[in-house]
Amino acid sequence: MARSRTATAAVGLVGSLLVSALLWWYFDSFVFFLFVPFVPFLFRRPRREEEAPPRRCPSCGFRTRNDAYEYCPQDGTRLE
Repeated sequence: MARSRTATAAVGLVGSLLVSALLWWYFDSFVFFLFVPFVPFLFRRPRREEEAPPRRCPSCGFRTRNDAYEYCPQDGTRLE
């Protein structure tokens, strides 16, 4: 899935650069904003599907996926 997202972003980036170059050649003005929306796809990290659900504090509702927390930092209750 991460490969298809990266490939889609790369194709979009190349395509929008091509469109920008054609518009620059035809209208003699560079259109930069066409490829900017695709840039975040290149740097986004993929989600792990086996990621555990967040542990929560039954007293205050604090949630975390960090394994370093055994107890709630707000009230000291053991996380579930």
